[in-house]
Amino acid sequence: MGEAPEFFDEMEGFGGGVRAPYAGYSGWLKDMSRKDLLKKSNDAHEFFRRTGITFNVYGQAEADERLIPFDLIPRIIAAQEWAQLVRGIEQRVKAINAFLHDIYHRQEIIRAGRVPERLIRENEAFQPKMIGFDPPGGIYTHIVGVDLVRTGANEFFVLEDNARTPSGVSYMLENRETMLKMFPELFSHIRVEPVQQYPTMLRRSLERSAPPGCDGRPTVAVLTPGIHNSAYFEHAFLADQMGVELVEGHDLRVSNGRIAMRTTRGFEPVDVIYRRIDDDFLDPLNFRPDSMLGVAGILDIYRSGGITIANAPGTGIADDKAIYSFMPEIVEFYTGEKPLLPNVETWRCADPESL
Repeated sequence: MGEAPEFFDEMEGFGGGVRAPYAGYSGWLKDMSRKDLLKKSNDAHEFFRRTGITFNVYGQAEADERLIPFDLIPRIIAAQEWAQLVRGIEQRVKAINAFLHDIYHRQEIIRAGRVPERLIRENEAFQPKMIGFDPPGGIYTHIVGVDLVRTGANEFFVLEDNARTPSGVSYMLENRETMLKMFPELFSHIRVEPVQQYPTMLRRSLERSAPPGCDGRPTVAVLTPGIHNSAYFEHAFLADQMGVELVEGHDLRVSNGRIAMRTTRGFEPVDVIYRRIDDDFLDPLNFRPDSMLGVAGILDIYRSGGITIANAPGTGIADDKAIYSFMPEIVEFYTGEKPLLPNVETWRCADPESL
């Protein structure tokens, strides 16, 4: 008998046979010929190439633009596992939002000695201009990307948190759509939760975050740096799927205490900006003065209650790798609970006890 594998296999675990979530898929896969699978895989990549479903890779001139990865063998998460992940992610996101509010207000977590002050004060992502400001609805992180790794059945770890401008959801949606088109029979006998409602849910979430003075249905726009950004496909995709405008900085301006968007009918007010631009480039009057990507004065309008920016400026500090190492303490401090999703084991090089 062969030895059990050292690492967890999604389909077969540690060598004990096909795991229950993969039972239906495994049978279908065995009935497919290698020739048919290769053809379907090539068809998928050709479809991505024709429709421009790509992302850019900075610093690699020989391959600036790449197709999104596509794997015929999906990662299947059982309903019970998904429920476990939902609870853990919700707990973590609530803690991140509470942490952001705290560090821009009373800084109780620093007073309690749970996070070193220097990690906040000296962090480039910390934005002093956000101190004392309450974003609409008290929400800093409207969209959060929590990267996970699995090491065993029902065993997940958080690899990193993305709270500034998380990206990648469009590729997941396109992957699912491609699988549905190529293998409709697979979805006819295996129950799979739908994901195509994501853009609708995202728009509703953004609309609900509109500033208090908004009258009627909020106007939402996606702010992109432009076609040369690595995630431009996603910016255009989400704007199209949500049915909102995709704008660049030169399409927006300050007008009568609001942010106005250029349209065929002239400039019209915007209530919510889903920004895909980093803080430094968001507003040349308040951040980098050489930025040509943002909107001059948008932070002042934001602070005066004239617009919602999602995610809020200053949320990038929750992306910091040093802050990540304190996330177990952060979760417990703000929720009073132990983290349901643990961190990957991490050593703090500035801490002598970790060396």
